[in-house]
Amino acid sequence: MRIVYHLGPHCTDEERLLRCLLKNRATLAAEGIIVPGPTRYRTLLRETATQLRGQPADRDTQTLLLDQIMETDEAERLIFSWENFMGYAQGALAHTLYPAAAPRLAAFAQIFPGIQHEFHLAVRNPATFIPAMQDKMSARAPDAADKADPGKLRWSDLLRTIRAAVPQVPITVWCDEDTPLLWPEVLRAVSGHRPGTRLTDTTDLLSSIMRPEGLARLTAFLADNPGLDDAGRRRVFTVFLEKFALPDAIEQDVEMPGWDQATVAMLTEDYDRDITRMMQMDGVTVLVS
Repeated sequence: MRIVYHLGPHCTDEERLLRCLLKNRATLAAEGIIVPGPTRYRTLLRETATQLRGQPADRDTQTLLLDQIMETDEAERLIFSWENFMGYAQGALAHTLYPAAAPRLAAFAQIFPGIQHEFHLAVRNPATFIPAMQDKMSARAPDAADKADPGKLRWSDLLRTIRAAVPQVPITVWCDEDTPLLWPEVLRAVSGHRPGTRLTDTTDLLSSIMRPEGLARLTAFLADNPGLDDAGRRRVFTVFLEKFALPDAIEQDVEMPGWDQATVAMLTEDYDRDITRMMQMDGVTVLVS
């Protein structure tokens, strides 16, 4: 069995991936892929990791946990998804991104130490990620973003600390900005379903950024052309988005005190370089559009 942790993070997925996998739970279960409801494991895993204090869980504890999480006795893959696995939003922006991520993920990995793990997460341009996080935390921690130096917040640094803490766990990454084009590939990477398996409701993400008539025409086109490979499907998605995308959903206004266009351009350029850094890291797979 493999245990898959979808790590979010905040202001990227908004649980769309989990909702889609839950809608396809029966199809995936037929392949031994178990997608439990989040109430079965989020609090349970967090409390167990705290109680273990970094020590590996014994076999009895692991069996008890799996009995509480799964409704079946066996599984090929067990998928957990939570944007707080790496830390809560109010602590995500500091001298680095998610400074608590490495010890937290190392602790989660000790819950099932004899089982292979995978980590999956999206990354997002700091030029839009930081303002989005500031909006998200405005009520609880209105000054959280003030503690961060935008020019030093790099996803590659986060991945490097995670790899150092749990080097045996491979990481799969994709850019949040590319998710509409990569959505079927993201779903397949996380779930591990067989080639040719047809999942339903896989256009939900596109429906949030595309005009209804465009989505209807895209859905019909895909139904008439079921043999498209990943590259062909991305080209089709690109064409339809260019023609039918909702401008407000695609174009993001960046507003942060003290920022100007030069700041946004600088952060965007460094983000592009950071993607290259991640692509060169051992144990890291970057899905590209």
